[in-house]
Amino acid sequence: MNEWMTIWEARDLFIDGFEMTIYLFVVSAIAALILGIVLLYQLETAHRFIRYAIRAFMTVMRTIPFLILAYLLYYGLPQMGIRMEAETAGFISLILYHGAYFCEILRGQRLVMSKGLTEAAEALGFRQHQVYKDVVLPNIIMSSLPLLGNQLIICLKDTAFLCIITVQEVTASANSIQATYFIPFKAFLVAIVLYWIIGLIIENSIRLLGQWGSKKGLYHA
Repeated sequence: MNEWMTIWEARDLFIDGFEMTIYLFVVSAIAALILGIVLLYQLETAHRFIRYAIRAFMTVMRTIPFLILAYLLYYGLPQMGIRMEAETAGFISLILYHGAYFCEILRGQRLVMSKGLTEAAEALGFRQHQVYKDVVLPNIIMSSLPLLGNQLIICLKDTAFLCIITVQEVTASANSIQATYFIPFKAFLVAIVLYWIIGLIIENSIRLLGQWGSKKGLYHA
């Protein structure tokens, strides 16, 4: 009981960490999804050398551990004279890493999308960017919602790695409390519950968005 009282008295640490985790996740997830959308458009329309560069970037991001990327940005770049705050390094690493995955998820759905939809739009006089924005993008996003939801949860969990580069999020808060009061089980149990709450919000949001999309017919055959 006394240990739970200690957790309660240290609740401000958890609140601050929880707010930072939500901030990191929301901003990074939105920016990463936008990056993925832009990269996919460039894969369809840009010069072949730009397409090669994008594919190389995606391959690198998909084959290195996220923690290595965060380490590189925060601890490695200062040797080249480039220094940034821990939160900035965290944001950049999350956006680059998950942007590549979002692009790959959307690209997979684009490959199986019916050509009839885009051909019909082109026949109606849509320009290339209009076809992508008004026809391709809504369909591939709605069709890949389960995969996008999984990637969002992975993005959320990756925020925990940022405690290694001194970002004060939920895991860092739990680690600080357990190190100070020697109550690791309860401290990390609270952290798990907080991550679980955000995960439930993500899952239910994806489910509701899927139901809305189904009613609107935003799925390709």
